[in-house]
Amino acid sequence: MLRLLANRFGAMLLTMLCLTLIVFFLVNLEPNLRKLSISQTNMRASDEMIERWLDYNGYREPFLERYAQWLGVMEKQPARDVDTGEPKPRFTFCDEPPFATYSGILQGNLGCSTMFRQPIHERLLPALQATGILMFWVMVTMVPSALVIGILAGMREGTNTDRALSVVSITSTATPEYVSGVVFTVIFASWLGWLNGSAVTATTQGPTFYNFSLPVMTMAIYGMGYIARMTRASMAEVMTSQYIRTARLKGLKFHTVVLRHALRNALIAPFTVIMLQFPWLLTGVVIVEVMFRYQGFGWVLVEAAGNNDIDMLLSCSIVSVLVVLSTQMISDIGYAYLNPRIRVR
Repeated sequence: MLRLLANRFGAMLLTMLCLTLIVFFLVNLEPNLRKLSISQTNMRASDEMIERWLDYNGYREPFLERYAQWLGVMEKQPARDVDTGEPKPRFTFCDEPPFATYSGILQGNLGCSTMFRQPIHERLLPALQATGILMFWVMVTMVPSALVIGILAGMREGTNTDRALSVVSITSTATPEYVSGVVFTVIFASWLGWLNGSAVTATTQGPTFYNFSLPVMTMAIYGMGYIARMTRASMAEVMTSQYIRTARLKGLKFHTVVLRHALRNALIAPFTVIMLQFPWLLTGVVIVEVMFRYQGFGWVLVEAAGNNDIDMLLSCSIVSVLVVLSTQMISDIGYAYLNPRIRVR
Protein backbone atom coordinates (compact mmCIF):
# COMPACT_ATOMS: atom_id res chain seq x y z
CA MET A 1 0.00 0.00 0.00
CA LEU A 2 2.86 2.40 0.76
CA ARG A 3 4.33 1.74 -2.66
CA LEU A 4 0.96 2.46 -4.26
CA LEU A 5 0.73 5.75 -2.36
CA ALA A 6 4.26 6.73 -3.37
CA ASN A 7 3.61 5.94 -7.04
CA ARG A 8 0.31 7.82 -7.07
CA PHE A 9 1.81 10.80 -5.28
CA GLY A 10 4.77 10.96 -7.68
CA ALA A 11 2.45 10.75 -10.68
CA MET A 12 0.28 13.48 -9.16
CA LEU A 13 3.23 15.85 -8.75
CA LEU A 14 4.43 15.23 -12.30
CA THR A 15 0.95 15.75 -13.70
CA MET A 16 0.51 18.97 -11.74
CA LEU A 17 3.83 20.28 -13.04
CA CYS A 18 2.92 19.54 -16.67
CA LEU A 19 -0.61 20.94 -16.40
CA THR A 20 0.48 24.12 -14.63
CA LEU A 21 3.11 24.69 -17.31
CA ILE A 22 0.46 24.36 -20.02
CA VAL A 23 -1.98 26.67 -18.21
CA PHE A 24 0.80 29.17 -17.50
CA PHE A 25 1.64 29.26 -21.20
CA LEU A 26 -1.99 29.69 -22.29
CA VAL A 27 -2.89 32.50 -19.89
CA ASN A 28 0.31 34.37 -20.78
CA LEU A 29 -0.33 34.52 -24.50
CA GLU A 30 0.14 37.96 -26.05
CA PRO A 31 -3.59 38.79 -26.47
CA ASN A 32 -4.23 38.03 -22.80
CA LEU A 33 -1.30 40.17 -21.71
CA ARG A 34 -2.48 43.10 -23.81
CA LYS A 35 -6.02 42.83 -22.44
CA LEU A 36 -4.64 42.75 -18.92
CA SER A 37 -2.50 45.81 -19.57
CA ILE A 38 -5.42 47.75 -21.08
CA SER A 39 -7.69 46.87 -18.15
CA GLN A 40 -5.04 48.07 -15.67
CA THR A 41 -4.26 51.34 -17.51
CA ASN A 42 -7.17 52.66 -19.57
CA MET A 43 -9.10 51.64 -22.64
CA ARG A 44 -7.34 54.24 -24.82
CA ALA A 45 -3.82 53.32 -23.85
CA SER A 46 -1.29 53.52 -26.66
CA ASP A 47 0.95 50.65 -27.65
CA GLU A 48 3.82 52.41 -25.94
CA MET A 49 1.92 52.66 -22.67
CA ILE A 50 0.86 49.00 -22.89
CA GLU A 51 4.42 47.86 -23.53
CA ARG A 52 5.70 50.05 -20.73
CA TRP A 53 3.21 48.59 -18.23
CA LEU A 54 4.02 45.01 -19.23
CA ASP A 55 7.75 45.63 -18.97
CA TYR A 56 7.38 47.41 -15.61
CA ASN A 57 5.41 44.51 -14.08
CA GLY A 58 7.78 41.82 -15.36
CA TYR A 59 5.57 40.31 -18.06
CA ARG A 60 8.33 40.73 -20.66
CA GLU A 61 10.82 38.56 -18.84
CA PRO A 62 11.71 35.19 -20.44
CA PHE A 63 8.88 32.68 -20.19
CA LEU A 64 10.74 29.94 -18.31
CA GLU A 65 12.16 32.46 -15.85
CA ARG A 66 8.69 33.79 -15.10
CA TYR A 67 7.41 30.24 -14.63
CA ALA A 68 10.29 29.43 -12.28
CA GLN A 69 9.60 32.63 -10.33
CA TRP A 70 5.92 31.73 -10.11
CA LEU A 71 6.82 28.27 -8.79
CA GLY A 72 9.25 29.80 -6.30
CA VAL A 73 12.45 28.10 -7.48
CA MET A 74 13.93 31.39 -8.76
CA GLU A 75 14.07 34.82 -7.18
CA LYS A 76 11.30 37.15 -8.26
CA GLN A 77 12.75 40.47 -9.31
CA PRO A 78 10.99 43.69 -8.26
CA ALA A 79 9.79 46.33 -10.69
CA ARG A 80 12.02 49.31 -11.34
CA ASP A 81 11.12 52.93 -11.73
CA VAL A 82 11.35 53.97 -15.36
CA ASP A 83 13.05 57.29 -14.57
CA THR A 84 15.30 56.52 -11.61
CA GLY A 85 15.75 52.77 -11.94
CA GLU A 86 15.05 52.28 -8.24
CA PRO A 87 13.36 48.99 -7.24
CA LYS A 88 9.66 49.27 -6.44
CA PRO A 89 6.91 46.75 -5.63
CA ARG A 90 4.99 45.63 -8.71
CA PHE A 91 1.59 45.78 -7.02
CA THR A 92 1.31 48.09 -4.04
CA PHE A 93 -2.09 46.67 -3.03
CA CYS A 94 -0.42 43.31 -2.26
CA ASP A 95 2.48 44.69 -0.19
CA GLU A 96 5.07 43.06 -2.42
CA PRO A 97 8.64 43.63 -1.22
CA PRO A 98 10.78 46.05 -3.31
CA PHE A 99 13.64 43.58 -3.52
CA ALA A 100 14.41 40.21 -5.09
CA THR A 101 13.05 37.25 -3.09
CA TYR A 102 11.85 33.70 -3.45
CA SER A 103 8.11 34.23 -3.43
CA GLY A 104 6.10 31.65 -5.35
CA ILE A 105 3.80 28.67 -5.02
CA LEU A 106 6.32 26.64 -3.04
CA GLN A 107 6.56 29.45 -0.49
CA GLY A 108 2.76 29.69 -0.23
CA ASN A 109 2.49 32.95 -2.18
CA LEU A 110 -0.21 32.68 -4.84
CA GLY A 111 0.38 36.19 -6.15
CA CYS A 112 -1.80 39.26 -6.56
CA SER A 113 -5.25 39.52 -8.06
CA THR A 114 -5.31 42.37 -10.57
CA MET A 115 -9.10 42.33 -10.62
CA PHE A 116 -9.92 42.16 -6.91
CA ARG A 117 -6.76 44.19 -6.09
CA GLN A 118 -5.76 42.08 -3.12
CA PRO A 119 -3.59 39.03 -2.38
CA ILE A 120 -5.11 35.96 -3.99
CA HIS A 121 -5.32 33.93 -0.80
CA GLU A 122 -7.50 36.60 0.81
CA ARG A 123 -10.05 36.16 -1.98
CA LEU A 124 -9.63 32.52 -2.94
CA LEU A 125 -9.72 30.89 0.49
CA PRO A 126 -13.16 32.32 1.50
CA ALA A 127 -14.47 31.34 -1.93
CA LEU A 128 -13.17 27.79 -1.50
CA GLN A 129 -14.73 27.63 1.94
CA ALA A 130 -18.11 28.69 0.55
CA THR A 131 -17.84 26.15 -2.28
CA GLY A 132 -16.70 23.45 0.15
CA ILE A 133 -19.83 23.97 2.23
CA LEU A 134 -21.95 23.80 -0.91
CA MET A 135 -20.22 20.62 -2.16
CA PHE A 136 -20.54 18.97 1.26
CA TRP A 137 -24.31 19.39 1.36
CA VAL A 138 -24.62 18.36 -2.27
CA MET A 139 -22.81 15.10 -1.50
CA VAL A 140 -24.83 14.56 1.69
CA THR A 141 -28.03 15.00 -0.30
CA MET A 142 -26.99 13.25 -3.51
CA VAL A 143 -25.07 10.13 -2.48
CA PRO A 144 -27.47 8.51 0.05
CA SER A 145 -30.49 9.22 -2.16
CA ALA A 146 -28.76 7.82 -5.24
CA LEU A 147 -27.60 4.69 -3.41
CA VAL A 148 -31.06 4.01 -2.05
CA ILE A 149 -32.64 4.41 -5.50
CA GLY A 150 -30.01 2.23 -7.16
CA ILE A 151 -30.16 -0.51 -4.55
CA LEU A 152 -33.96 -0.66 -4.59
CA ALA A 153 -34.00 -0.83 -8.39
CA GLY A 154 -31.26 -3.48 -8.52
CA MET A 155 -32.92 -5.64 -5.91
CA ARG A 156 -36.12 -5.79 -7.96
CA GLU A 157 -34.72 -5.94 -11.47
CA GLY A 158 -37.40 -6.00 -14.15
CA THR A 159 -40.27 -5.02 -11.85
CA ASN A 160 -42.40 -1.89 -12.03
CA THR A 161 -40.37 -0.40 -9.19
CA ASP A 162 -37.19 -0.89 -11.20
CA ARG A 163 -38.71 0.72 -14.28
CA ALA A 164 -40.08 3.72 -12.38
CA LEU A 165 -36.81 4.39 -10.55
CA SER A 166 -34.83 3.98 -13.77
CA VAL A 167 -37.01 6.56 -15.50
CA VAL A 168 -36.40 8.99 -12.64
CA SER A 169 -32.65 8.38 -12.79
CA ILE A 170 -32.40 8.83 -16.55
CA THR A 171 -34.54 11.99 -16.43
CA SER A 172 -32.38 13.60 -13.75
CA THR A 173 -29.16 12.74 -15.60
CA ALA A 174 -30.48 14.07 -18.89
CA THR A 175 -31.42 17.44 -17.37
CA PRO A 176 -28.41 19.80 -17.14
CA GLU A 177 -27.91 22.19 -14.24
CA TYR A 178 -28.83 25.33 -16.13
CA VAL A 179 -32.23 23.81 -17.00
CA SER A 180 -33.08 22.37 -13.60
CA GLY A 181 -31.85 25.57 -11.92
CA VAL A 182 -34.26 27.68 -13.94
CA VAL A 183 -37.11 25.21 -13.32
CA PHE A 184 -36.51 25.14 -9.56
CA THR A 185 -36.29 28.94 -9.46
CA VAL A 186 -39.60 29.32 -11.27
CA ILE A 187 -41.39 26.70 -9.15
CA PHE A 188 -40.09 27.43 -5.65
CA ALA A 189 -39.25 31.12 -5.89
CA SER A 190 -41.74 32.56 -8.39
CA TRP A 191 -44.83 30.35 -8.15
CA LEU A 192 -44.73 29.12 -4.56
CA GLY A 193 -42.70 31.95 -3.08
CA TRP A 194 -40.95 29.58 -0.66
CA LEU A 195 -37.40 30.59 -1.56
CA ASN A 196 -35.90 33.82 -2.78
CA GLY A 197 -34.12 31.98 -5.63
CA SER A 198 -30.80 33.74 -5.16
CA ALA A 199 -27.67 32.89 -3.21
CA VAL A 200 -26.25 36.40 -3.30
CA THR A 201 -23.03 37.20 -1.43
CA ALA A 202 -22.79 33.89 0.38
CA THR A 203 -19.18 34.68 1.31
CA THR A 204 -20.22 37.78 3.26
CA GLN A 205 -23.67 36.98 4.59
CA GLY A 206 -23.13 33.29 5.10
CA PRO A 207 -25.23 30.57 3.47
CA THR A 208 -28.76 30.26 4.80
CA PHE A 209 -31.58 27.86 4.08
CA TYR A 210 -33.15 30.29 1.65
CA ASN A 211 -30.07 31.18 -0.39
CA PHE A 212 -28.64 27.68 -0.21
CA SER A 213 -31.45 25.26 -1.06
CA LEU A 214 -31.75 25.91 -4.79
CA PRO A 215 -28.03 25.51 -5.62
CA VAL A 216 -27.86 22.27 -3.61
CA MET A 217 -31.01 20.88 -5.22
CA THR A 218 -29.82 21.85 -8.71
CA MET A 219 -26.48 20.07 -8.40
CA ALA A 220 -27.73 17.07 -6.43
CA ILE A 221 -30.52 16.21 -8.87
CA TYR A 222 -28.14 16.13 -11.84
CA GLY A 223 -25.52 13.86 -10.24
CA MET A 224 -28.00 11.63 -8.45
CA GLY A 225 -29.20 9.84 -11.58
CA TYR A 226 -25.77 8.74 -12.76
CA ILE A 227 -24.80 7.25 -9.39
CA ALA A 228 -28.19 5.55 -9.09
CA ARG A 229 -27.88 3.94 -12.53
CA MET A 230 -24.40 2.61 -11.78
CA THR A 231 -25.54 1.31 -8.40
CA ARG A 232 -28.57 -0.34 -9.98
CA ALA A 233 -26.45 -2.12 -12.62
CA SER A 234 -23.92 -3.30 -10.04
CA MET A 235 -26.62 -4.46 -7.60
CA ALA A 236 -28.51 -6.34 -10.33
CA GLU A 237 -25.31 -8.18 -11.32
CA VAL A 238 -24.49 -9.12 -7.73
CA MET A 239 -28.03 -10.36 -7.01
CA THR A 240 -27.68 -12.97 -9.80
CA SER A 241 -24.41 -14.35 -8.41
CA GLN A 242 -24.12 -17.93 -7.21
CA TYR A 243 -23.25 -17.06 -3.62
CA ILE A 244 -26.41 -14.94 -3.33
CA ARG A 245 -28.50 -17.87 -4.56
CA THR A 246 -26.75 -20.16 -2.09
CA ALA A 247 -27.45 -17.77 0.77
CA ARG A 248 -31.12 -17.64 -0.21
CA LEU A 249 -31.33 -21.44 -0.44
CA LYS A 250 -29.92 -21.69 3.10
CA GLY A 251 -33.01 -19.87 4.31
CA LEU A 252 -31.51 -16.44 5.06
CA LYS A 253 -33.94 -13.57 4.97
CA PHE A 254 -33.89 -11.36 1.92
CA HIS A 255 -32.79 -8.18 3.72
CA THR A 256 -30.02 -10.17 5.48
CA VAL A 257 -28.69 -11.41 2.16
CA VAL A 258 -28.72 -7.88 0.75
CA LEU A 259 -27.07 -6.17 3.72
CA ARG A 260 -24.47 -8.79 4.65
CA HIS A 261 -23.57 -10.36 1.32
CA ALA A 262 -24.61 -8.27 -1.66
CA LEU A 263 -24.16 -4.68 -0.57
CA ARG A 264 -20.38 -4.52 -0.18
CA ASN A 265 -19.67 -6.09 -3.58
CA ALA A 266 -22.36 -3.96 -5.19
CA LEU A 267 -20.75 -0.75 -3.89
CA ILE A 268 -17.34 -1.32 -5.54
CA ALA A 269 -18.25 0.27 -8.87
CA PRO A 270 -20.42 3.07 -7.39
CA PHE A 271 -17.57 4.03 -5.03
CA THR A 272 -15.40 4.95 -8.01
CA VAL A 273 -18.27 6.88 -9.57
CA ILE A 274 -18.91 8.75 -6.31
CA MET A 275 -15.28 9.83 -6.06
CA LEU A 276 -15.40 11.06 -9.64
CA GLN A 277 -18.26 13.37 -8.68
CA PHE A 278 -15.83 15.74 -6.97
CA PRO A 279 -14.13 16.81 -10.24
CA TRP A 280 -17.59 17.09 -11.79
CA LEU A 281 -18.74 19.30 -8.94
CA LEU A 282 -15.95 21.76 -9.72
CA THR A 283 -17.36 22.24 -13.22
CA GLY A 284 -20.93 22.16 -11.94
CA VAL A 285 -20.34 24.89 -9.37
CA VAL A 286 -19.20 27.26 -12.13
CA ILE A 287 -22.64 27.13 -13.76
CA VAL A 288 -24.65 27.02 -10.54
CA GLU A 289 -22.71 29.70 -8.68
CA VAL A 290 -22.94 32.13 -11.58
CA MET A 291 -26.66 31.37 -12.02
CA PHE A 292 -27.48 31.95 -8.34
CA ARG A 293 -24.79 34.56 -7.68
CA TYR A 294 -23.21 32.31 -5.08
CA GLN A 295 -19.76 33.82 -4.53
CA GLY A 296 -17.67 30.68 -4.32
CA PHE A 297 -14.88 29.13 -6.34
CA GLY A 298 -16.82 28.96 -9.61
CA TRP A 299 -17.92 32.59 -9.39
CA VAL A 300 -14.35 33.75 -8.72
CA LEU A 301 -13.07 31.65 -11.64
CA VAL A 302 -15.55 33.20 -14.07
CA GLU A 303 -14.79 36.72 -12.86
CA ALA A 304 -11.04 36.11 -13.18
CA ALA A 305 -11.41 34.69 -16.69
CA GLY A 306 -13.56 37.59 -17.81
CA ASN A 307 -11.04 40.15 -16.55
CA ASN A 308 -7.76 38.41 -17.51
CA ASP A 309 -6.68 37.99 -13.90
CA ILE A 310 -3.69 35.79 -14.71
CA ASP A 311 -2.49 34.93 -11.20
CA MET A 312 -6.03 34.13 -10.05
CA LEU A 313 -6.58 31.85 -13.05
CA LEU A 314 -3.32 30.03 -12.27
CA SER A 315 -4.32 29.59 -8.63
CA CYS A 316 -7.74 28.25 -9.63
CA SER A 317 -6.08 25.79 -12.00
CA ILE A 318 -3.86 24.50 -9.18
CA VAL A 319 -6.91 23.92 -6.98
CA SER A 320 -8.76 22.14 -9.78
CA VAL A 321 -5.83 19.87 -10.65
CA LEU A 322 -5.21 19.08 -6.97
CA VAL A 323 -8.85 18.12 -6.38
CA VAL A 324 -9.04 15.94 -9.51
CA LEU A 325 -5.79 14.07 -8.86
CA SER A 326 -6.44 13.66 -5.12
CA THR A 327 -9.89 12.16 -5.67
CA GLN A 328 -8.52 9.79 -8.29
CA MET A 329 -5.83 8.61 -5.87
CA ILE A 330 -8.40 8.10 -3.11
CA SER A 331 -10.59 6.24 -5.60
CA ASP A 332 -7.78 3.85 -6.53
CA ILE A 333 -6.96 3.15 -2.89
CA GLY A 334 -10.59 2.65 -1.92
CA TYR A 335 -11.20 0.35 -4.90
CA ALA A 336 -8.23 -1.79 -3.90
CA TYR A 337 -9.57 -1.98 -0.34
CA LEU A 338 -13.13 -2.88 -1.31
CA ASN A 339 -12.17 -5.45 -3.94
CA PRO A 340 -10.12 -8.27 -2.35
CA ARG A 341 -9.31 -9.68 -5.80
CA ILE A 342 -6.95 -6.74 -6.35
CA ARG A 343 -3.51 -7.23 -4.85
CA VAL A 344 -1.40 -4.10 -4.37
CA ARG A 345 2.28 -4.88 -4.89
